[in-house]
Amino acid sequence: MFKKGEKVVYPAHGIGVIDEIEQKTIVGKKRLFYVIRILENGVTVMTPVDNVDKVGLRGLSDKKEISKALKILRQEVSLSLNENWNRRQKGYFNKIKTGFLFDVAEVYRDLYLLQMEKELSFGERKMLDNARFLIVSEIAEAKGIEVKKAEKIVEKAVC
Repeated sequence: MFKKGEKVVYPAHGIGVIDEIEQKTIVGKKRLFYVIRILENGVTVMTPVDNVDKVGLRGLSDKKEISKALKILRQEVSLSLNENWNRRQKGYFNKIKTGFLFDVAEVYRDLYLLQMEKELSFGERKMLDNARFLIVSEIAEAKGIEVKKAEKIVEKAVC
């Protein structure tokens, strides 16, 4: 169970802070909820404590996990340009939705490499930017460094 004040990763939203743990009665049933403030935009999200696994809420990655994510960014892969962009985008969206840093790193790497081969669609460009934001912000927060430095780390890994 997370504690008040703890930083967490909320899939597709980014890093948040547990501001409160509240008990609410919904349909006559008492449940505990995390009240999470997303750092990037200040939006407050509530999620039941017993739903953490279902929504993918997790703690920040440790140094070992960040190192593995950076290795994923460095991996050379062959992309299938024949695959329908709609199908590709759905796969990317599903990976980002998991909230796992490794999945997000794969999306960023694949889209980064894809843009070298062809112009990305608007949706792919947006997905690339979102994946980049999620990776950079988690690296910055987990390592306790500035975002600019984390951006350089990510750029160096993927180039």
